[in-house]
Amino acid sequence: MKLMNRTRTLMEYRVNLLKALADPARLEIIEFLRDGEKCVCEIIPALGKSQSTTSKHLDVLYQAGILERRIEGKRTLYRIKNTQVFKLIQLLDSLILRQLVLVAETVKVLRA
Repeated sequence: MKLMNRTRTLMEYRVNLLKALADPARLEIIEFLRDGEKCVCEIIPALGKSQSTTSKHLDVLYQAGILERRIEGKRTLYRIKNTQVFKLIQLLDSLILRQLVLVAETVKVLRA
């Protein structure tokens, strides 16, 4: 039963992480922070969403352990906590590309 509990906890962490990544705005934020730490005042216009919406997305990413934040005076700064997230996104892109290649090959066969 203990293994089941540990597995369930691991699954919950996986689900939380994938849910945090399963939004286009949050993926945009991650890409925007690829170059390093940014102030919320920079993230809001780059994302093109309201302050409250942007803050909610940042909080989801923070709670999932994807972002770190620090306060400097009146500014809140965010950065990627672990750059492994970029490897995960790259792996997803690779999987998607493989699927697209298979679809293209299938279309080619069907047209022949």
